[in-house]
Amino acid sequence: MSEWLFDLGNSRLKCAPLIDGRVGAIQAVAHDGLAFEAALSSILPDRIDAAWISSVAGTRLSVELLDTLTPRCRRLCIARTQAAFAGVQVAYAHPRALGVDRFLALLAARARGTGACLVAGIGTALTIDLLDAGGVHLGGRIAPSPALMREALHRRAPQLPPAGGGYVEFAGTTADALASGCEGAAMGLVGESLAAAARRLGAPPALLLHGGGAEALLAHLPHALHAPALVLEGLLAWRAAATARAAAG
Repeated sequence: MSEWLFDLGNSRLKCAPLIDGRVGAIQAVAHDGLAFEAALSSILPDRIDAAWISSVAGTRLSVELLDTLTPRCRRLCIARTQAAFAGVQVAYAHPRALGVDRFLALLAARARGTGACLVAGIGTALTIDLLDAGGVHLGGRIAPSPALMREALHRRAPQLPPAGGGYVEFAGTTADALASGCEGAAMGLVGESLAAAARRLGAPPALLLHGGGAEALLAHLPHALHAPALVLEGLLAWRAAATARAAAG
């Protein structure tokens, strides 16, 4: 049986086959917001039995992905945020307001069995969520990611480059200063959130980093665990729980 996992974000689509109950090799496709067929035709098999899908993109882009998958896929299953699911209790009074990527990352963190953890996703936005050892979501934070900070600065001040440079404590070039300032802001928020989490929980939680911008921060967050497939892991956990519920009637 051929099953695939799909994580559609605002700038990239990540997909992977399900192999022996695990997330297989991940393919990342940068999308232009218009079409997926050309990129996916070289990745996907001609026929898929089931596609498990997470999307935080807009309706038009999500529909475009579904339209691309429908001719080759027998079953499409779309993950939705739930108030309580697979051992995770969401903090939001209106659970659907919590992005499904954040929800799935929490499911994955719970499934990993690491106990209390702070989950930081660095994509278009920087999202932070705290999960206690019992699976209770204690809330989170949202800020611009370093990449989005750079893009916003470039839009308002075109002379400031939107990319490039590297992190140094005190930069001697504009590109390095931008990289250092934007990455430093992200590291500061993660670090302060870790300290606040330790005060609330009585002990420091594990730190999981995921998203396209996570790797740049790893060297400066020595206790972080890089989990690049975390949302797809969460989608796998969602699949398992949803399948078990369906089987139970």
